[in-house]
Amino acid sequence: MTMIPVFDGHNDFLLRLLRAPEKRGATWLEGDGSGHLDLPRMRKGGFAGGFFAIYIPSPPEDRPDDRDDLMDNPPYALDLPRELDLGYSQTVALAMAGHLLWMERSSEGRFRICRTASEVRETITRGAIAAIMHMEGAEAIDPDLDSLYSFHAMGLRSIGPVWSRPTAFGHGVPFVFPGTPDTGPGLTDAGKRLVKTCNELRVMIDLSHLNEKGFDDVAKLSDAPLVATHSNAHAVTPSTRNLTDRQLSMIAESGGMVGLNFATVFLRPDGRRSSDMTLEPMLRHLDHLIGILGEDHVGMGSDFDGAAIPDPITDVSGLPALTEAMRVHGYSEELVRKLCLDNWLGLLDRTFRD
Repeated sequence: MTMIPVFDGHNDFLLRLLRAPEKRGATWLEGDGSGHLDLPRMRKGGFAGGFFAIYIPSPPEDRPDDRDDLMDNPPYALDLPRELDLGYSQTVALAMAGHLLWMERSSEGRFRICRTASEVRETITRGAIAAIMHMEGAEAIDPDLDSLYSFHAMGLRSIGPVWSRPTAFGHGVPFVFPGTPDTGPGLTDAGKRLVKTCNELRVMIDLSHLNEKGFDDVAKLSDAPLVATHSNAHAVTPSTRNLTDRQLSMIAESGGMVGLNFATVFLRPDGRRSSDMTLEPMLRHLDHLIGILGEDHVGMGSDFDGAAIPDPITDVSGLPALTEAMRVHGYSEELVRKLCLDNWLGLLDRTFRD
């Protein structure tokens, strides 16, 4: 069977470049074998494009050394890092945006930052990788939103108001298992302005990491489809990061989208971080998501380079193993293509409206 191209709802490759900028040539262009992504392995695995996240890491003192051990021994309830300083966040975000722009320039036409849905389609059609600049957590955006316009001019087309820790715009879910996403207050006044301005600019709003009350606020305010780029089904794995059936139904009613997160802690019914697992839990989540959202509103949201993923996939070059597991599970070739590519393209058409 021919390889099915995959459009991905979320990755953290820019964070790898941020942490070792002196190695970015080997990391990106040559592929040093580390992490989950690089240009050679993307092409080998059929990676057609996706959302490349600008994510601001917390200072080392706010990151517990035993975090991974705790997440491999449920139950757990991890404290959220503190809210970040705007100046620090903007400095880091500009550096990461610069890395993405460098990736485009250095790729000699094999990788393109896309600003419209038609650009995404055109780029994939000619065999290049289509990238959308995304911001995972709006720490780099000031409450008056002036910097939103600046990043939009650079190519920003998708933003999540929070990455779990609080921002000027809202509150995220802590990492708790078992737990629910109903963990705190909704959007702030600045958060509500952010939603309205993103609608005006046709910037997609990402609901992954946002708590339940914030989710409901976005649903009330937004005129765009509701999207969670990398989230799973709470009914299968009761993590605070996963979406309840009520939330999934709201996304379905809006004509929105959910990208299946490959992170083991959000896939495994036992909530463990261990990557020693089969792909069966991924298929259980897909079955549940499709059962509520329908076949046209579910896609992939890998979290490559941001999380532990199942051993049978290993990295982006292992995507064909997932598509083959879908076929063996009984999904038709048409459905597999929808889940891997076509549904995201349709969502971008509905959201960007270009």
